Amino acid sequence: MSEQARLGLFGGTFDPIHNGHIHLILALLERNLVDEIVVIPTGNPWMKNQPPSASAKDRHAMVEIALAELPSQMQSRISISDSEILRQGPTYTIDTVNEVKASHPDKKLFLILGDDAFATIDKWHRSSELMALIEPLVIAREGEGLDIAALDLSSTQIREELLSHQDVSGEIPANVLTYIKERNLYAS
Repeated sequence: MSEQARLGLFGGTFDPIHNGHIHLILALLERNLVDEIVVIPTGNPWMKNQPPSASAKDRHAMVEIALAELPSQMQSRISISDSEILRQGPTYTIDTVNEVKASHPDKKLFLILGDDAFATIDKWHRSSELMALIEPLVIAREGEGLDIAALDLSSTQIREELLSHQDVSGEIPANVLTYIKERNLYAS
């Protein structure tokens, strides 16, 4: 019997997607910790105090733009889901996982999340049911957990830097920065 394919689910606001996100995706694939990754921009994240700054359409587009620059052998292992941004009302991870499980019943699902998110997973909607369906792949910013040196970047920090006209060229993919500037995203 062959081993189940491992599908990593990487949800996030991606407001904007940054080099830390890209680094993580590449590291997981290069180390074969998962066979494929589905990147899932969040719709209406119920645990966030404020809605995303950029529209769902812009956040999805920035993810597409960033991933299009990756080597083709990596691109073939990555897909983007719009299921959460199309869903009405609050978006819950359990609903997304159930959708993915229904469309990929033959794959083992891994939820890719930071140690900060994992620390509060017991507060997530239907968390016990969620944990029964997935295996967490926990990434730590400070070199704990999986041995992937996460880049110390945050989308909040990048938005603040963009707002104050600081140089973020080393923090986000160049083509995403061009998209942001062309659409005047994150400007006051």
